[in-house]
Amino acid sequence: MERVEKSIEVDVPVRVAYDQWTQFEEFPRFMEGVESVTQMTGETVHWVADIAGKRKEWDAHITEQQPDKVIAWMGFGDADNMGRVFFEPLGGDRTKVSVAIDYDPDGVVEKLGDSLGVVGHRIEGDLGRFKGFIESRGGETGAWRGEIHDGVAEDSSGSTGLGATGTDGPFTPPGA
Repeated sequence: MERVEKSIEVDVPVRVAYDQWTQFEEFPRFMEGVESVTQMTGETVHWVADIAGKRKEWDAHITEQQPDKVIAWMGFGDADNMGRVFFEPLGGDRTKVSVAIDYDPDGVVEKLGDSLGVVGHRIEGDLGRFKGFIESRGGETGAWRGEIHDGVAEDSSGSTGLGATGTDGPFTPPGA
């Protein structure tokens, strides 16, 4: 597996950055090549994206989610991958968003793109577009404040099975 780690600082409080990231179905608004992300269950999202000129579909199971700290997943299907997004308050209205993704390039084109750093550049671009998106809005489009531990969702009251939908309710951090 290959690994890419990228981060960016955004001019919004950690809660706003995190809450926006829980809105998976909004990802096509700032992620290049992502056609759609659909919340299937509380812990599973379905992705459709263009990767190296090929349309791919896969599911990602959210394995960990802690408000204002981390969202982790394992993807399976056409694009096997896993990763974490970390949220670090920097004081005031600034937050560092760090992404660590492990993935398997599939086929000659993806392996060539990987050797040229295409995945890293794409993630950098996605983070830059996320920054522009959230800063221009001044607030999140929704939020989910529950938690997922060992792949099981709990809402903020401790109930299970809610998932990361649009209402309040084996990695190390990059550089560690």
